[in-house]
Amino acid sequence: MANFDYKLLAALAEVIELQSFELAAQKLFISQSAISQRIKALEEHVGQPVLIRNQPIVATPAGEQLLSHFKKVKQLEHELVPLLSPDQPIKPMKISLAVNADSIATWFIDAITPVLKNHLVELNLIIEHEERTLDKLRSGQAIGAVSTIEKPLKGYRSFKLGEMEYCLVASKAFAKKYFPEGVNQNSLKMAPAISYDHKDDMHVRYIARHFNLAASEYYCHSVRSSEAFIPLAKQGVAYCLIPKLQIEQELIAGQLISLCPGKELVETLYWHSWVLVKGVNKKISEQIVSIGREKLAH
Repeated sequence: MANFDYKLLAALAEVIELQSFELAAQKLFISQSAISQRIKALEEHVGQPVLIRNQPIVATPAGEQLLSHFKKVKQLEHELVPLLSPDQPIKPMKISLAVNADSIATWFIDAITPVLKNHLVELNLIIEHEERTLDKLRSGQAIGAVSTIEKPLKGYRSFKLGEMEYCLVASKAFAKKYFPEGVNQNSLKMAPAISYDHKDDMHVRYIARHFNLAASEYYCHSVRSSEAFIPLAKQGVAYCLIPKLQIEQELIAGQLISLCPGKELVETLYWHSWVLVKGVNKKISEQIVSIGREKLAH
């Protein structure tokens, strides 16, 4: 196979990121027809489809490999250009990271803030379940990820960060109303819970493990914000499974209470980054590992 034409890879990357041939064309200052022709040329070059033209537009396995390669090349280029052309205006480095919502709500912002303050970075945080963040590395959408999976993808390496401890909590008024005789199968069937969304199986796994109840046997609000769990629980409208790190003050103040002491859930988190990471990306990676290990239990 001949060398890649990176204009074709750029077209693929923009179509996937913007989810639109029209918007990708505008971004690259070419016609929509030209974008389609570039995708077609890329597919002819590699001998197979590189994306599936559905909604959403998704990359095929071959397309994912091409995207991952393209992102890595762009990272290396960004580090090299200032060395070769010091007088050229510096453009923000685009960095995409896949992170679970609970890490965002607790320790992750502290980890990336120093780099954002001291370097010109255009950050894209992709919020995904901790079991699925590696899919964003695999697809080329992200260059680093927080995950509960230890084994790294080919070309990446993983670093253990620490353990995130979750506990089942509610307000005292809620516990008095729904759990007057304690948390059990019968009381759980009548008490409203909160989960992140329908893909969030952490709550389901916890209840199944400790109380032998299936998700269909109780009801649960879907709220796509870890931060929103706390006011909802404090207002006494639901109970939830939440990182203890996120509610330390609420527990101390008695605004929330642990419903099942001794039945905490512990998830081990790992940071995954490219083996050849350097420059700003390396600094971000080092900060994430350092702060993650400082904040999370061991």
